[in-house]
Amino acid sequence: MSRTQRLLNLIQILRRHRFPVAGNLLARELGVSLRTLYRDIGTLQEQGACIEGAPGLGYVLRPGFLLPPLMFTDEEIEALVLGSRWVADRGDERLGLAAREAITKIAAVLPEDLRNKLDSSALLVGPGSPIPENKVELSLIRQAIRSERKAEIVYRDLKDQESSRTIWPFALGFFDQVRVVVAWCELRSAFRHFRADRIESMSLSDHRYPKRRQALLKEWREIEGIPPQGATADRI
Repeated sequence: MSRTQRLLNLIQILRRHRFPVAGNLLARELGVSLRTLYRDIGTLQEQGACIEGAPGLGYVLRPGFLLPPLMFTDEEIEALVLGSRWVADRGDERLGLAAREAITKIAAVLPEDLRNKLDSSALLVGPGSPIPENKVELSLIRQAIRSERKAEIVYRDLKDQESSRTIWPFALGFFDQVRVVVAWCELRSAFRHFRADRIESMSLSDHRYPKRRQALLKEWREIEGIPPQGATADRI
């Protein structure tokens, strides 16, 4: 969990309580040490949060504190809108819904002038080629990637031959016409690319694969000669 998310969670926990909450209870719920909790409370107080209390007495958030509005440049807003529209149109159903909900949440905390720009963006996503239907939901593939778990698949190749594979999925590529799973294949002892529409079936193993996803992604990029794209791009 990032520190920003932890601070937001701390605010939400304090909002649930009308009376002071002991520091050790707050620390336990957040999964941090007391020292970290005290430092986070100090940070929020510096940002204007009216948190009253002291070690041994507990803490309470007085009403009236609002998180500062999000600020974006015109280009950042256009990038957010264009990206969300592309995902809503070209992603799978659950990912598309998540993109629309994310933009709705962002709009709710934007100042009015920026919210108007968000609503009136003229950047559109053009129609793309039909995407082959997948037998396995992409949400299951993304779940395997996030949890770094092995997956058992039945794959039909371009020669229409089926094979059973154990793979370590660590990335999912969204191309105009296909979706491609990037994984380590235990059968071939090498990195392989699997078209999502050719995966006949898939089940997640209870076992995590032995390497971290980021390490596999880095190794694959080096082999393929693909330059690093930054931390956010790694979260495919």
